[in-house]
Amino acid sequence: MEAKQFPGPTQHAVVVGAGFGGIAAALRLRARGYTVEIIDRCQRLGGRAQVHVRDGFRHDAGPTVITAPFLFEELFALFGRNIADYVTLKPLDTWYRFQFADGTHFNYGGSIEDTLAEIRRIAPEDEQGYLELVEASRRIYELGFEKLAHVPFHNPRKLIALIPSMARLGLYRSVWQLVRRYLKSEKLRRAFSIQPLLVGGNPFQTTSIYNLIHYLERAHGIHFAMGGTGALVDALARLMSEQGINTRLNTTVDRICVEDKRVRGVFLDTGERIDADIVVSNTDPAFLYSSMLNDRQSKATAKLKTRFARKSMGLFVLFFGTTRAYEDVEHHTIWLGKRYKDLLNDIFNRKVLSEDFSMYLHRPTATDPTFAPDGCDSFYALVPVPNLSAEIDWSVEGHRLRERMVEALDETILPGLRDCITSDFCMTPEDFQSDYLSPDGAGFSIAPTFYQSAWFRYHNVGEGPKGLYLVGAGTHPGAGLPGVLSSAKVLDQVVPAADIQVADCRTYEVSP
Repeated sequence: MEAKQFPGPTQHAVVVGAGFGGIAAALRLRARGYTVEIIDRCQRLGGRAQVHVRDGFRHDAGPTVITAPFLFEELFALFGRNIADYVTLKPLDTWYRFQFADGTHFNYGGSIEDTLAEIRRIAPEDEQGYLELVEASRRIYELGFEKLAHVPFHNPRKLIALIPSMARLGLYRSVWQLVRRYLKSEKLRRAFSIQPLLVGGNPFQTTSIYNLIHYLERAHGIHFAMGGTGALVDALARLMSEQGINTRLNTTVDRICVEDKRVRGVFLDTGERIDADIVVSNTDPAFLYSSMLNDRQSKATAKLKTRFARKSMGLFVLFFGTTRAYEDVEHHTIWLGKRYKDLLNDIFNRKVLSEDFSMYLHRPTATDPTFAPDGCDSFYALVPVPNLSAEIDWSVEGHRLRERMVEALDETILPGLRDCITSDFCMTPEDFQSDYLSPDGAGFSIAPTFYQSAWFRYHNVGEGPKGLYLVGAGTHPGAGLPGVLSSAKVLDQVVPAADIQVADCRTYEVSP
């Protein structure tokens, strides 16, 4: 399609929000000739990947699992740099330990043979079924990640063209339905269907295209940044500084400046205006369209999505240290309670805070002892909970849930925890709303249901004024580090290089 010309090059880009999607967008735009300014309201870069230090214990507050390291490597390679010169990404042997309610466990990770050996130990009848599940996940991965994760979906014809392929892969099924086809063991069904929870979805309601996460782990492994996710953020911050990207922290963007149906910059909450030729939003899209643009500046599609959006669940996170070390606890443990489907129904649909729970336990000191004083451990325990649409009084329920979690851990994975826990503090969905401007305190923006994926999800090309683009968890392809980094790759196809004079950037698209 022929692009219209206008006087003057589009040269300056403002990125609103310095999560991983915003950082990746800033670097990609800089590599394509833009001068770039990135603005965030937090004290340090990283968005939700903040770092807390209490009494010598360090805690990553955001993502702790790195699955597609090549997406980070690409950002450094854009400028002829090697990521290994900035941060060490260490592969883990055991990716997750699944701890079941009956006291048994299942170690997942390593080679296919390592996983099969564990399957033979607890459910030998599922050995062949697992191999078939891996093959099904591979086919979904090749379509959903390799071919589609980095391409724009603002044209519905792209989705229509994919319908035959999606039907052949059975993507009308939920993740649970797909896993159930191949595995008989209830324990393994739970272990291999939890992936949607890593991006904010209910396995019983999330389209099975998200089963690609299983093969993504298998293809690239799971890594940990030595020094934590915060060290990875620091490495990217150093790279941005070297490339002349201007960073403004402790600064809140109040609204997008729009004139003649085109973005002209942003207004800060202080009233200051920062001019820009394009604006990339790494804020939650529901917040962007409801609070940073007025009603006349958003298209009907964005208004409908915002009005009817199904948000992801909320998160309750307990950070704590221990005055002793738990050497037999893995780096990543997923503690599954007695209930599964009914518990998820309570969280996502009934929106009630149940007495029981499942949790993810992170012990970074298993890999990096510097996270805690000598002879101690650093932990965080994350429990999926209803988001703020449930109207839970977290000033009361937060303390009660904390007590139940400590009791459960004391009786199972961390015996003696009550006597050695120290320096603990919590984050609730209310903190996600206030700290990160996340509507309803959702942990992962909108949920990854079929009707909130691909074309149905918030578009990377803004559904409003010209020159507005979106990256991050709420836009295509979705949440999680591979998702938000891929959302920034989409910009390479919809934003023209800085020396290309394009009046309506949305007409400029490169075929994948």
